Amino acid sequence: MIRLLALFLAFALSAGCAHTTKKSDLESLRPVVESFHQRVRWKDYRIAARFVVPERRQDFERARRERQDERDLSITDYEIEEVEVAEEGARAIITSRIKWMRLPSVSEQSDTVISEFIYRDGKWLLEKQFGGPFDGELP
Repeated sequence: MIRLLALFLAFALSAGCAHTTKKSDLESLRPVVESFHQRVRWKDYRIAARFVVPERRQDFERARRERQDERDLSITDYEIEEVEVAEEGARAIITSRIKWMRLPSVSEQSDTVISEFIYRDGKWLLEKQFGGPFDGELP
């Protein structure tokens, strides 16, 4: 009987720890999304690239240089509209509204941007993004 009680207690504690970890992982998502948006808004692409999955990071940085985004891209505003987390908690789809313009155009564009973040190696990383100034660069 004592073994059964000890086994039940060990199971309950491990389940509680798993739940706590998953909750804290989700709590860490919003600051990452906010930081990525802020970094690209203020043209800090070197730091913004750290939020991109490693296998696409160099492509992201190269595209910023080739498109001369430090000079030509201005993100004037962003707003996170929706955060949807997949059941397993390792993937999140973020819907944002981003206002931006890229020279030589002086017309501000307002786009809905869909970003897919994955939880890998203890942190959230941007894997894909559709819409906005980086559309097609993180397929």
